[in-house]
Parts: sequence; C-alpha cells; structure tokens
Amino acid sequence: MHELDITWRLGLALLLSTAIGLERETRQKSAGLSTYSLVGVGSALFMLVSIFGFGDVATERHTGLDPSRVAAQIVSGIGFIGGGIIFVRRDTVRGLTTAAGVWVTAAVGMACGGDLPILAAATTFIYLLVAYGYPKLVDALPRSRESPAELSLVYRDGHGILREALAECARRGFAISDLSIKHDRHRNGNGNRGDEVTVDLEVRGRGSLTELAADLGEMHGIVDVSVGEYERVMR
Repeated sequence: MHELDITWRLGLALLLSTAIGLERETRQKSAGLSTYSLVGVGSALFMLVSIFGFGDVATERHTGLDPSRVAAQIVSGIGFIGGGIIFVRRDTVRGLTTAAGVWVTAAVGMACGGDLPILAAATTFIYLLVAYGYPKLVDALPRSRESPAELSLVYRDGHGILREALAECARRGFAISDLSIKHDRHRNGNGNRGDEVTVDLEVRGRGSLTELAADLGEMHGIVDVSVGEYERVMR
C-alpha cells in the first residue's frame, strides 16, 4: 500500500483530536488545542508505522511482527504526559479530567491509524458528550456539605470587596475551607496603574454555586467569577 493511500488517517486523527482540544482550549486548560492535536496525530502515526512500516522485514522467512506491541507502548507513554498534568494542592487534586482527555485522544489517534474511523468518531462524540453534558448532570445531583468546590474571584483592590464577597458566601450557606490571594498590577484604559486581585476559594456547602457565582458577578468591583471547571460568569 502506498503512503498516500493511508495519509487520510492522519488527517482524520488531526480533525478528531482538534475537536477534543477545542473543548479544553475554551476552558483555558494547560493542555489545550495544540497538545491534544499533537497527541492524536502522533498516536496515529505510531500505529501506521507499526502496521505498515516493516513490510519489507515481514516478507522475510521466520519473521513475525505484532503491531499491538506499539499500541501498548503508546498507552504507557501517554501515562507520562498525564502524570505531568495532574497535581495535588493540599487535599485537592487538579488535572484529572485533562489527563483523561489526553489519554482518550491518544486512543482516538490510534483508532484512526488502525483504520477504525467509526470507532474513532464515536469515541470523540462520547468525549464531547461527557465534557459538555456531564457537568450539568453533576450540578443537578445533591451536593454533600463536606464536598469541596472551587470558586475564583478577580476584583479591583482597595474597595473592601473581598470582605463583602466572603459575607455573601456565608449568607448563602457556604464555609471557606481554603483561600489563596494573588495580586496583579496593570495599566487601565486611562494609562493609570491599578491593582487587580485574584482569590481562589475552596468552599463547602449545599447551596447553589451557580447562583452564588451570579450574585458575586453582580457586585461592584468584581471583574470575573469562575466556579470549578464548568461555570464562568463575566461582568
């Protein structure tokens, strides 16, 4: 088989892995469009080399080739990438969904390289269904008071906004179990220097995080509010 006859598999891997990468890119994750696209195409190429790259050797007597060995090595190699994405901060683990997405993207690329386009497309559809549909399902489930949730605020410094925001969290039945603050100095539209503060909160409670984020987003001086990996409220 000529190389041009199988190049379409690389194109399909690029298309499907790009679709997955776009979802991660819109959520502003560390592994985004470029990472996912390269993982998918690279996995497809490994499979193609495994299947077709040793044709001259396979014709020799007493020579056996097993393309599945390369597939197994791809799965192991992707584990190193996933391990670099996951990190732990106190009792909170971040990056699991991103690492799982990279792992699935590698599988999609392998399916494209192995001439299984229907399985590759179906897996991509399933990934997008889980990525966009399951967060809404999770929000609908009853939340334990002990389950932590992440809340991030960006506000203009010097107006006592953080105190008001924390009071609003308490009013809605949320307790703050962790807090970190980062200052960011920049120039505003008038050329004057100003400070913005980013506060990452770990909150626990049974209230509605979406409603809390919406109320905080309406407060004067708050620039941006984000909840976990799913919701985002912009002023």
